[in-house]
Order: sequence, then structure tokens, then C-alpha cells
Amino acid sequence: MIRTPLCDLLSIVHPIVQGGMAWVSTFELVVAVSEAGALGILGAGNAPPDWVEAQVRQIKDRTRKPFGLNVPLFSPFVEDVFNICVREHVPVVTTGAGNPGPYIAALKQAGVFVMPVVASVALAKRLERAGADALVAEGSESGGHIGDVATLPLVPQVVDAVKIPVVAAGGLADGRGLAAALALGAVGVQMGTRFICTTECAVHAHYKDMIVRAGDRATITTGHSLGHPVRALRNPMTRKFEELEKRGLTEAELIEFGTGKLRLATVDGDMVGGSFMAGQSCGLVNDVVPAAELVQRIVAEAEAVLARLPQYVTGRPERGGREAR
Repeated sequence: MIRTPLCDLLSIVHPIVQGGMAWVSTFELVVAVSEAGALGILGAGNAPPDWVEAQVRQIKDRTRKPFGLNVPLFSPFVEDVFNICVREHVPVVTTGAGNPGPYIAALKQAGVFVMPVVASVALAKRLERAGADALVAEGSESGGHIGDVATLPLVPQVVDAVKIPVVAAGGLADGRGLAAALALGAVGVQMGTRFICTTECAVHAHYKDMIVRAGDRATITTGHSLGHPVRALRNPMTRKFEELEKRGLTEAELIEFGTGKLRLATVDGDMVGGSFMAGQSCGLVNDVVPAAELVQRIVAEAEAVLARLPQYVTGRPERGGREAR
């Protein structure tokens, strides 16, 4: 079994965190992942507070295991959602798309474990000073809103820059990714795209089918002109967005065009007009399985990789300076 400090900090069995995805990681998926010994995370997105609170209560009714809630800082209900976290004693909060510094003290005072998602070393340092308990260093390979730095260079730089634990995210979908993250100094992984393709994930079947069929170049990033690039699977919607950006539409016009597109994908399965957010790891996803089976598979793959690696550590160099093989 692979056990890291993350397991002790979050009271979980496996150092695997399921990414909190808006309209995707609802209570059904969160419960299944947490029951499997990993950490399931509810995606609040832009949802109104009453929906978020109802989801939290559904989770608490169905599992006694730890779970989390992801709060994007651009949500118009961000303060209300943080109040729900405090009132409902949500064990773990992750944040994204901004600086949660002003909210960290109140969350920690309520006993919440605060683990912001960061895309840069500068923000990682700032949030450590603000009192974050751990960080998720998420590279640009991830789905949805992304930063500029890829996972491989980002994670070790964040690990070196802070003293708190770091979880790796972005482009990871199997046990090889978990083993690689541990080699980079992380204490675990966060995976989003891979958990979309589980039987408990409530998104439309078209969403899962598109990911399973996806290859290594199936995603595209749009929204660069807005300063908030988003990675999603290529489809007519992303092509249209790319075209509108090239035509120089205003920020307001682009936002109006993009509004509601994620829901069209997750709920309606609209393959033409929906935004099917997914990371570059989609090319590694080939099936839809129960969350428990997926967690066990990831752990087994990682254990096999880690057991195989010592063969590459050699003894004394041979004469001539080459190491023994």
C-alpha cells in the first residue's frame, strides 16, 4: 500500500484526490470516491448556495468518510458558499481561479483543512504565508481553467518553494502519474478528467464517450484574450469560440457566447454547443469503471511502477566510468 503524509492529514487511505469539477462532481461521485478510500470533492462552480448546501447534506447522509468542496473564486456566491463550509463542517476546502487568502483564517478557525489550487510559485508562497494547510499544484495540461506552466516543471518548483505538503495535478490519469508525482516531491495526486469516466459520475453519456474516444491532441485552449484560458475537447463550440476570438470580439461578447456551455455538455450532452472541459490526460482514458475499481487500479499501477524502479539504481561504476547494468 502507498501511504503518504496526505493520507494522515486528510484521514484517507489512498493519496488520491478527485478534482472538484462544476456540474460534474456531484454528490454521487463524491460519495463513491470517498467510500473508495480517496478524497471526493464536490464542485460548487457558480451554483447557488441552496444547491451547494443540499449537495453537501446529500454527501453527509451517505458517507462518514472525509470529503471536500471546491470553490472557484469567481463564483458570485463565494462568501455564501464559504459560510456553508463553516456551518456544515465540510472537512476539506479547495479553491481555484483566484487568491482565497482573505477567507483562509475563518475556514481554519472552523476546523476546515484548506488546500488551494495554484498554478504558479508566487501564489503558492503567498498562500502558505496566509495559512493554507496544503496546496494543489496544477499544471496547464489540466481541463477547465488553466495556468501557463506545465505540471512537470511546476510541481517540483512549488515543492521547493514551500514547506507545506503539495499535491500534483494536471495531465495525470493512472498509477504512472501517481508514481511520477511522488518522484517530483508531491504527497499525492488530484485527478479530474479520469474520474469523469466512472459509473457514478452523473454527467451525460456523451461526455464520457467523447473522453474515451479522445486522443493525445483532442483538446484545445480558448479564452486567451480574456486572460482566463480554458481547456476543453475540440468540437464545433470550441471552433466557434476560437473564430470569435480571432475576429476580436469584446470580452463581454465572448463571455455571453460562453455562458451556459458547460451545462449544455454535462447535463444535455450537446456535442455541438457544449463545452466539454477535459485535460490532456483524456488520451489515457479508455473505459468507464466504478470509482472504487478505478482507485484500486491507480494504486496497483503505482505500486508496480515503484517496485520496478530500483532496477535502474546501479552499484559501483565499471572500469571506464560507466555504471554497471
